[in-house]
Amino acid sequence: MKNSKLIETAIEALTCLPGVGPKSAQRMIYSLLKNNRHGGINLSQVLKQAMTEVSNCSVCQTYTENEICEICLNKDRLATGTVCVVENPSDIIAVERTGQFDGRYFVLHGNLSPIDGISPEDLKIDILENQLKSGNISEVILATSSTIHGEATALFISEICKKYKIQSTRIAYGIPIGGELDLVDGSTLIHAFSGRKTY
Repeated sequence: MKNSKLIETAIEALTCLPGVGPKSAQRMIYSLLKNNRHGGINLSQVLKQAMTEVSNCSVCQTYTENEICEICLNKDRLATGTVCVVENPSDIIAVERTGQFDGRYFVLHGNLSPIDGISPEDLKIDILENQLKSGNISEVILATSSTIHGEATALFISEICKKYKIQSTRIAYGIPIGGELDLVDGSTLIHAFSGRKTY
């Protein structure tokens, strides 16, 4: 017995989500049809609205339904003169949860990767550079990942900062709280030693 064409189309549509294969998608569709048709309809309407109304903030490139996001509109955050460069909008949420940063952000939506054809233009680094030229920024915090591509991207942006005599700092990487040395990989230990501070 085969699924109806509509169910097959719905299953195929759900597999566009990361980590969702045909079997998981089928379970989701069957569950919605059996237990929560109202939820399924609401999900489809909210998704459609998000896909059509959410775009990128013209200042920091995060996702927003307005031209400029709330953080970029906050004058107190602008006054700090600090910009934290992150890879993804979800990184902003992670940093905001800490309550330790009160400046603005710039979202790259990825990392430099010549092999994959990802250039500075793809990451909108020209928009960031124009902000650096403005003279309103005193420090750029580079919060990209510790991967090869993340490090290369941080280095590239730090060179731009030097051109405009703006301080660039890199977030520290090291031993996680509660971690034991014999369980930590070599790369993390190297970062921990190079980023050590006076205690």
